[in-house]
Amino acid sequence: MSDAGEEGSYPDAPRIVHPPPGPRSRELLAEQGKWETEAVAYPHYFPIAVASARGATIEDVDGNRFIDWVAGISVLNLGHRHPRLTAALDAQSREVWHALELPTEARVRFLKELQASLPGTLRNHARIFFTVTGGDAIETAVQLADYAQGTHGTVTFSGAYHGVHGGAVRLTSGRKYHSTSPFVGGAVVRVPFPDPYRPVLGADEGAAGTISYLTHLVNDPYSGVDGVSAVLVEPVLGEGGYVVPPPDFLPALREFCDGHGILLIADEVQTGLGRTGKMWGVEHTGVTPDILCLAKTIGGGIPLSVVAYRSDLVQDLPRGFHLGTFRGNPLALAVGTEVLKVLRQGDLLEQTARRGTALIERFRAIGERHPSIGDVRGQGFMIGVEFVKDRASKVAWGERAKALRSALFARGVLMHTCGAWDQVLRFMAPLVIEDELLERGLHAFEDALESLDGTIESRIARPQKGPSSVTDWHPSAGPGLGLPSPPAPPGPHPVAETDADDA
Repeated sequence: MSDAGEEGSYPDAPRIVHPPPGPRSRELLAEQGKWETEAVAYPHYFPIAVASARGATIEDVDGNRFIDWVAGISVLNLGHRHPRLTAALDAQSREVWHALELPTEARVRFLKELQASLPGTLRNHARIFFTVTGGDAIETAVQLADYAQGTHGTVTFSGAYHGVHGGAVRLTSGRKYHSTSPFVGGAVVRVPFPDPYRPVLGADEGAAGTISYLTHLVNDPYSGVDGVSAVLVEPVLGEGGYVVPPPDFLPALREFCDGHGILLIADEVQTGLGRTGKMWGVEHTGVTPDILCLAKTIGGGIPLSVVAYRSDLVQDLPRGFHLGTFRGNPLALAVGTEVLKVLRQGDLLEQTARRGTALIERFRAIGERHPSIGDVRGQGFMIGVEFVKDRASKVAWGERAKALRSALFARGVLMHTCGAWDQVLRFMAPLVIEDELLERGLHAFEDALESLDGTIESRIARPQKGPSSVTDWHPSAGPGLGLPSPPAPPGPHPVAETDADDA
């Protein structure tokens, strides 16, 4: 078991005693639906009412227990109710809950711990801007870059998700988000992300095509681009499909920005704080951004986000440059300090990198037995499994990914989709999840996939490469997590049906 603290996860997960949604969950879902906006999305994907949570597991009000491979969309890198975070929250709750921007011990402790945790030359040489949400941080970072540069224009990438907060929605690439917001247009330049699996500008040969196109945009007076102040990038695409770019991409992008007087903003809202096996996603290639945005895990589940920027970037920002009543909440800051300490102490990051590599190999082994899996990629505990109708054409198969999400849910495993067509299932479990739960989750994954693959005759007809299921795996069989004998998994359960499409 990893550093999940003394309590850890529910050891018997997954446990299904009432096929979800159970009777009490249905009652509470109906009550919620009576009063709350119909715009909520997640109850359609995971129709349960939550009673409690521990480590990498969730228990619903009907007594079902689920393995959580969603982690609040990478909010809970340290799991549910990590004992050290709980203790920090309890201690701070006895002192002060809200203090505007006035200094408190909690605020100063957080600032010092964060400064020591930042990547490259930002470490101990950054200015800090407190915000509340990830989208809030992104919007602030772009405003800051434009102010520092004295111009407007932000390069973002296809597949990008930078939130839907106010003006940040125009930086996000999804049309479905633009259609419900008045904040569209603006000085945004969209460039294809270098996707090795679905290359547009030669990403299968590295980042040269992307950089060449960027150079054309800023140098050619007839490119149609009036000016660029910053490039905003996710080190690994999140909502866009968990796409890992070629290893030369971020270094080349840093060089491009330096050569053209453009600022580099790293959106580490999802990739940061250990998710990729390093503290920051940019550290895999040794790149330091001019501005870094973080959110999600930093508050351990309490809203908190931060913008860190080069101390020499801009001087004398006007008071009230960016406002928000709840910025730098003391409760969140106390938890955030402990989050940083847990990640910096011990070997959790190294464990995540090692176990993530083993998990990628395990998912790839499953993919060899199931032609609907077109690609498996990732870093650390940020792993994407892409489904296609045909491996040759790579036609995205979102229906299969969503059906598998439902089949996993019925078996007591929570896993969510992403990608332009919702064709990617993403593994984003808490970093502290126990190996036993990973084994059970992998077994449920392939068992659910088998249930969708048609008749047993068609399954037998497929060539078998490697062990036929997770329970057949042992250390000598190939890459694995090192468990000598995984516990017996629970039996299969009926697939939960929902009539809701993805938001």
